[in-house]
Amino acid sequence: MYYTFCVILGNLCVSRGSARYGTAASVKNATDGNACPTWSCKFSPVILPLAKSNESVLRKKYVVGIKFLCIFAIRFRNYIKMKVDYINRKIEQVVREASNYYSVISVTGPRQSGKSTLLKHLFPDYKEFSMKDVHIRDYAMNDPVAFLQQTTDGMFIDEVQKAPVLMEYIQGIVDHHPERRFLLTGSSNFEMMRDLSESLAGRAGVFELMPMSLSETVAQRTKRDLSQQIFEGLYPAVIAGKNTAKFFYPSYVKTYLEKDVRDLLNVQNQMQFLRFIKLCAARIGSLFNASELAAEVGVDSKTISRWLSVLQASYLVTLLPPYYENISKRLVKSPKLYFNDTGLACYLLDIESPKQLERDKIRGSLFENMVVMEMMKHRYNQGKDGGVFFYRDSNQNEVDVLLKQEGEIMAVEIKSSMTYHPSFEKSLRQLQDWIKTPVTKRAVVYAGEFENNSSDVKLLNYNGLNELF
Repeated sequence: MYYTFCVILGNLCVSRGSARYGTAASVKNATDGNACPTWSCKFSPVILPLAKSNESVLRKKYVVGIKFLCIFAIRFRNYIKMKVDYINRKIEQVVREASNYYSVISVTGPRQSGKSTLLKHLFPDYKEFSMKDVHIRDYAMNDPVAFLQQTTDGMFIDEVQKAPVLMEYIQGIVDHHPERRFLLTGSSNFEMMRDLSESLAGRAGVFELMPMSLSETVAQRTKRDLSQQIFEGLYPAVIAGKNTAKFFYPSYVKTYLEKDVRDLLNVQNQMQFLRFIKLCAARIGSLFNASELAAEVGVDSKTISRWLSVLQASYLVTLLPPYYENISKRLVKSPKLYFNDTGLACYLLDIESPKQLERDKIRGSLFENMVVMEMMKHRYNQGKDGGVFFYRDSNQNEVDVLLKQEGEIMAVEIKSSMTYHPSFEKSLRQLQDWIKTPVTKRAVVYAGEFENNSSDVKLLNYNGLNELF
């Protein structure tokens, strides 16, 4: 039956003259042993002797049928491998929706946060061009018109900030041919957003993709305890087991210093800049004070502010603004400093293992960092920015995180303790006396296992944070 099936399949391929599945020439090549590269699949040791054993017409058709099965098997295997390796991202839905309304979709974010993987998964038929390739980049820079006319189908241009001239030409194309589609990625927020605002304002849907969230990686984190989770972070390569924290983060920082810092900022002393980054890591969850950092690093406060803007532009840090009813006050008060990934922060703090982290006094700040970034990612994954604040007044009353949505406030206190204490709720219950905006949800997020959703102040384990949204 198997033989008959292959003969029928081969006859169909030959009779249709399919160049894809086998023509008379491909049959001859197969029977002569000059098979296409797909014969290198794992079935070839069995199939190839059969292909050479008989020169009859049926045997040739049988060989074509087997060849078709090989091609199908390889493509199916690659498809399944891609599906198995891929971890679904929360941002997918909003990116798909935006692609119905915009000719250009732009995704920025830190290096290796999964931007290219996301877009290739969502738009597999788009032809990809990476500006990391010096030859492709030279072609794009020297003849952008010819480069962009290589296909009238969708184009996916990776690291587009390396060829900024393309932005202006893409603008002209989508203005005259709105049916054309472009996907753009970049890992430098400053350059990318500057070029987008100048050339593609109103024509592009712009999104930011951070390292993975806790809710996206539940299956991959089943064997990790809290200290290991904080230490290893949430970059896709580490989460998927394709790299380890001890190799990934040193390489990441080295690449950042040699490429992003060199491109974005003319830093004469890289060691001094690295010291600045490490001192920032030591201040996670603290108010940012440029003068204090300037004194420790040995530069002026203007230089510190400029360096901080580079850390933000290259997605190493996030500044959490304070919440005030008066918006002008919100813009002038000092923000809190957080890193976009705790694994990277641990490396910069010279924490070399989860066991060391358990003993370190900064563990509580890193836990807070992880939860704050989870709330920030929730906003980014909705295609929104802003809306996340902390509260602190002149009387030193404080709430760790306020999430403002649709004119209402969700207030969250973050505690790294595994044991609940009623004092955790004190500031949450008083918050409505301090601000006019309605506080509709309150929660304590901590490291303990016991949860309580029945109270007006929810008690949640950090893995259950997604329930708030």
